[in-house]
Amino acid sequence: MNHFRASTHAAASASQCPAVRHSIDMQASLLMVLFCLALGLQQVAIKAVATDISPLSQVALRSLVAALVVAIFARWHGVKIADFRTHLGPGLLVGLGFTGEFTFVALGLNYTMASHMSVFLYTAPVFAGLGLHFLVPGEQLTGRQWAGIGIAFAGMAIAMAPTTSGMNASVLLLGDALGLLAGLSWAATTLVLRRSTLSEAPAVQTLCYQLATAGLLLLPAAALLGDLGTIHVTGLVLASMTFQTLVISLGALLLWFALLRRYLATQLGVFSFLSPVFGVLFGAMLLGEPLTINFMVGGVAILTGIILVSR
Repeated sequence: MNHFRASTHAAASASQCPAVRHSIDMQASLLMVLFCLALGLQQVAIKAVATDISPLSQVALRSLVAALVVAIFARWHGVKIADFRTHLGPGLLVGLGFTGEFTFVALGLNYTMASHMSVFLYTAPVFAGLGLHFLVPGEQLTGRQWAGIGIAFAGMAIAMAPTTSGMNASVLLLGDALGLLAGLSWAATTLVLRRSTLSEAPAVQTLCYQLATAGLLLLPAAALLGDLGTIHVTGLVLASMTFQTLVISLGALLLWFALLRRYLATQLGVFSFLSPVFGVLFGAMLLGEPLTINFMVGGVAILTGIILVSR
């Protein structure tokens, strides 16, 4: 998930490079589908082992390990310590936004389903569009985008309506609300990136700020809450953490950057809407999560609104 949000500043960095970008071909399309499949599995991977290792501990540990690897990768690509000091202020802000986002995700997965979290987290473009409209000159919304925002908010109301799925409606609503706060936090980091000097920094540098801040803040928090002491190491836990750290936080990020260097970012971004769809499907298939009519209708409305806002 953290690599996907890098699209905003990664695309900006790519646009400054004089290299020619090509239209996507069959190979790029297949790689993007794999990329979105991995993102869709992320919430399921966290939820599947939540009884053995708390979601907060998962996010803290994977962020810290990934931060170390990404820092090495950044240094290899010529990012120096002085470069990190230059953008320290906005870097800490995006780090705090990133930390808030994953804190809400971790807490929300204790109350709601992975499929719900996958959809509500990806409301970020809607909130970002609103913020950019009021705060960034030249980013004002068009009539079509306003319609998309209206459809997305209507979808949120429908998707969060009480259900008869057998789960406690108030508990489910709390988890869904935390998912929306995660999306709002993600949108806030986008606004900071667009309005700060980080918009001109390498994407991998920004990711270092995000991962390091999350790891350094959430690991002590998990320890204070006693979550680290209740970890039960099982084969599934090791598999999930390896997947989250190596595939989600590192492999998918490197794939995204590689594709950005070769193909048009706008065409690649179209595939991003597959991620919440895969998240819903994997939640139902692998975790047996029920798909209620109101959530399906609301989810389709949310995705429609996101597409209209993001085009």
